[in-house]
Amino acid sequence: MDATDHIDAQARGGLIRQLAEWTAERPRTYAEAMEAWGSHCPALTIWEDALAARLIAVRPVPGAGRGGGAVSLTPAGRALINGPG
Repeated sequence: MDATDHIDAQARGGLIRQLAEWTAERPRTYAEAMEAWGSHCPALTIWEDALAARLIAVRPVPGAGRGGGAVSLTPAGRALINGPG
């Protein structure tokens, strides 16, 4: 049994969609995203799953310092929240 067995696919998918919608609401910093979505629980890897699926991206912001990177939706993330179209 691995960590993904602890949360069912429907719940995981719903949380990933919620993260994508949250990201789309307004510009977010990496620090803000970690405060809201970071987890030390190996069974709750929503942030990591969204990154691995390339639904969100983090890019450095010159001079912003640690945690100041910009978090944004990728085209795949946008497609997730907008549906097929």
